[in-house]
Amino acid sequence: MTVPPAELATVSGSTLATAQRRLQAVATTTTSKSNHRRLWRHLAVYRTHAQRQRCECRRQSQNQADPKFSGPISNVTVPVGRDALLTCIVHDLVSYKVAWLRVDTQTILSIQNHVITKNHRIAITHTEHRIWQLRIRDVHESDRGWYMCQINTDPMKSQMGYLDVVVPPDIVDYQTSQDVVRASGQNVTLTCSATGVPLPTITWRREENAPLWLPTEHGDEQVDEIYSLEAQNLTLWQLQRVHMGAYLCIASNGVPPTVSKRVMLVVNFAPTIWTRYDTIYVGLGQKLTLECISESQPASINFWIKDKELLQGGTYDSMVVDHVHRIVMRLTLRALTRRDFGEYKCIARNALGETERSIILHRKWGKEERRKTYI
Repeated sequence: MTVPPAELATVSGSTLATAQRRLQAVATTTTSKSNHRRLWRHLAVYRTHAQRQRCECRRQSQNQADPKFSGPISNVTVPVGRDALLTCIVHDLVSYKVAWLRVDTQTILSIQNHVITKNHRIAITHTEHRIWQLRIRDVHESDRGWYMCQINTDPMKSQMGYLDVVVPPDIVDYQTSQDVVRASGQNVTLTCSATGVPLPTITWRREENAPLWLPTEHGDEQVDEIYSLEAQNLTLWQLQRVHMGAYLCIASNGVPPTVSKRVMLVVNFAPTIWTRYDTIYVGLGQKLTLECISESQPASINFWIKDKELLQGGTYDSMVVDHVHRIVMRLTLRALTRRDFGEYKCIARNALGETERSIILHRKWGKEERRKTYI
């Protein structure tokens, strides 16, 4: 039995499933093996024809679609260690595919929903096949560069966006000055180095907003109006005691946090001494305590002298304030006699010099003593 032309027409105009059922129904009406083979040959021909029709319909739908980008990819700036998100918006994608690529390395990162790269920090998301987002977790400096969103049209359509990775400042310790000691009259240069993206700005300040005591352009005097200096190096000329203290190297580049390092400058100087009174009047038999205060760096040796003789005894209370050694020296005289009057010298000495201060002790005459003297 042969299949009537009307049946073949019906098969060619039906879907694949419907055509298969009809051919099977026709086959049940005949017992001839040759007719069975003929029927299944017709079914195979139809399958090939149906597949060609589907491919043609797909090509026609693609030809009718015209995917396009709704706007450029916005450039993104993100601090290192954070997550970055690049967004590509596509209209009328239909059956076309979207891919993300790293431009400088020509690396395919993703195609549609599938992540191609082995970088576990890369992820792809989309909303209704229209908004395609490339997410990079825990951004590294090496992620900085151009990224391409591509549609596989013919010719290919693409657009690019730039990922900029910024890095907070970090002071390079081995390239930055440590605590330093200089003698008065010497010069010193404090150096500070920092890394970061963008390159940090270095600013020098002093603790407690003290002035830097920088020389004028002519170098003939000191000025105290300068409280900060934007420079990598801070040079201090002809050091004096007023220069001693903590200096702050501050690095900032607009990416928080701002960082700083404290550098202590110690200026060695010869002792200085002062006392409340240079001349004292006191009566016989009275008790008196002489006092001098010295300051120096490094610490000094302190002692009392009278008539070129070293005096034993006395107290020496020492303390260190802001790297300055202060010594309060006291000498107590009990029940004054005539021999106790005269000039006393308090002396402080260190490696940079020696300083002394005199206190002259005069006898104070009472009324009775003055009357006896006149008689």
